[in-house]
Amino acid sequence: MTRTPSQPERPPRHTLELLAPAKTADFGIEAINHGADAVYIGGPAFGARSSADNSVAEIARLVKHAHRYHAEVFVATNTILFDHELEPARKLIWQLFDAGVDALIVQDMGLLELDLPPIQLHASTQTDIRDASKARFLQDVGFSQIVLARELSLAEVKKIAAATTCQLEYFVHGALCVAFSGQCYISHAHTGRSANRGECSQACRLPYDLRDAAGNTVASNQHMLSMKDNNQSANLRALAAAGVSSFKIEGRYKDLSYVKNITAHYRSLIDDILAHPDADGPVYRRASSGRTTFFFTPQADKTFNRGYTDYFTNDRRHGIEAFESPKFVGEPIGRVKKIDTKGRKFFDVERAAPIHNADGLTWYDPRGELTGLRVNRAEADGGGAGIDRIFPADPLPADLVPGTSLFRNHDHEFERTLEKKSAERRIGVNALFAASADGFALTLTDEDGVAVTATLTAAFEPAQNAERALATLRDHLGKLGNTIFTVGEIELDPPAAPFLPASQLNALRRDAVEQLEAARLAAHARPPRAAPVEPPVPYPQDALSYLANVSNDKARAFYARHGVKLIDAAFEANEERDDVSLMITKHCLRYSFNLCPKEVKGIRPDPMQLVNGDETLTLKFDCKRCEMHVIGALRPHVAKMRDAVVAQKVSFLPRSVSRN
Repeated sequence: MTRTPSQPERPPRHTLELLAPAKTADFGIEAINHGADAVYIGGPAFGARSSADNSVAEIARLVKHAHRYHAEVFVATNTILFDHELEPARKLIWQLFDAGVDALIVQDMGLLELDLPPIQLHASTQTDIRDASKARFLQDVGFSQIVLARELSLAEVKKIAAATTCQLEYFVHGALCVAFSGQCYISHAHTGRSANRGECSQACRLPYDLRDAAGNTVASNQHMLSMKDNNQSANLRALAAAGVSSFKIEGRYKDLSYVKNITAHYRSLIDDILAHPDADGPVYRRASSGRTTFFFTPQADKTFNRGYTDYFTNDRRHGIEAFESPKFVGEPIGRVKKIDTKGRKFFDVERAAPIHNADGLTWYDPRGELTGLRVNRAEADGGGAGIDRIFPADPLPADLVPGTSLFRNHDHEFERTLEKKSAERRIGVNALFAASADGFALTLTDEDGVAVTATLTAAFEPAQNAERALATLRDHLGKLGNTIFTVGEIELDPPAAPFLPASQLNALRRDAVEQLEAARLAAHARPPRAAPVEPPVPYPQDALSYLANVSNDKARAFYARHGVKLIDAAFEANEERDDVSLMITKHCLRYSFNLCPKEVKGIRPDPMQLVNGDETLTLKFDCKRCEMHVIGALRPHVAKMRDAVVAQKVSFLPRSVSRN
């Protein structure tokens, strides 16, 4: 017998969701085990991380595991699509729906014009959601959750929250795309690899020289467009108070230790918010079931990062840039005290923390380039108290000298811990053991109110030692160690202490557990698809440039249906042959180098240049909006790639409306 509680409507914003990345199904399973309420993953195609793809069968395996905890699985189908890709995309979406997927993450509005299953839709960060009017439009056309632009401040988030009722998703950790999402075309312009199609070449991580309008070099060989990594650990309460309900970790390319460590880190922080609400704030709820026990201490600094920033959450300020290196520098670990100048076989480190065998150490060489080595052997206090003697795996580099500051970007002991089972997640259940008409019944009720009853047909035989018999009952009914459950209260309600063989008790418990697992899966209700507002609401603009990323007829039909009269083709159509904005970013190099006209009197926002080898990009500054535009043109060899394609630049109104 199974009982399930009535299913609630879509949780309001005071239900907090931790959303973790999954490169593969196995990564997603570990994310769930480490406390994620939902995971997002790429399918076999059409995801904005082209090499992070997974079969439908693998996604179905992940779905089954997630739904055991009433956690959810979102699939990223967030590239722009060409006309010939629409039908394959539609078929794939139906397959994903049949596999149990809870929601799709979407960029291309053409998908909304197709015959889709009743699956919930989330608006990708690639849809460039920066203001309340755009957010409200996406809600009104049927999106239940929207991924806000990373650049938004708390004040801007509050404005969007006030104008909408849908769930607001915000990136809280991981790599930062320097451009407004969906507004970067450098990769396509230079290589033909479109960031909007999951193939970004990451020109933002290259070194550049920065030159002013007169050709003077302001800075040389720095990674001018590289940002530090996002870390909103200190802002979670404020974000929740502003209206954010889904806290998203970036990283569908990241390794498993990153997924484990960072998911556990934010799980701990969110659990603290759940357990200790602000006195004058709402009481928040968790979005899925179970509690996670960690077998390690999460430490965000131990995992790949470029240094941390909270970006624009608390408005513009210095220190968001990773100009020195786009690589993982690591945590400060000490400084070089002494070098073995004779044999160059070891060096001594005045350590800030213990150094382990196989650790990775880094430093900046005289040219400012990040370099490093792997520790072969570390002798604690080998050079004196607090001074470790380090024997490297390779010959000692010549640029390592006394006084050099060292960092550790690979903590071998920490990584070894994460290679093992590092967490387990259990769902609380209460048990009731009672007599039945022809024997005994065991009822398990989980923390969500899902209840099942297993029965055992057996004649009642009183135990000779009642106390021992009841203790045995509790012991055997509480043995849930190899399941996803943990027992809370065990209520024994037989007329007297019965004698039952251990084999029968164990079989009864296993039967009940199997029933409860099945009942939980059956009780998981996928979130419903939101109905669009009728009649169709107007889009906030009546003309769209290439920045709208419209690459197929269905997308054009969508915008036309919502009142847009002029629709240019996406940049990927290769119709923009002159200099255009290849990147629009809130990061401003004038501000970074104290050349901001708003802060320094007498300075004009003259154009500047970024130079990398033979490549020159022009920088123009929109000071009114506090934006920087990186200007360039489509390279000739890229332009030829689609010259044979019929022009997509269109008209405007539907064909049924005459053009006058």
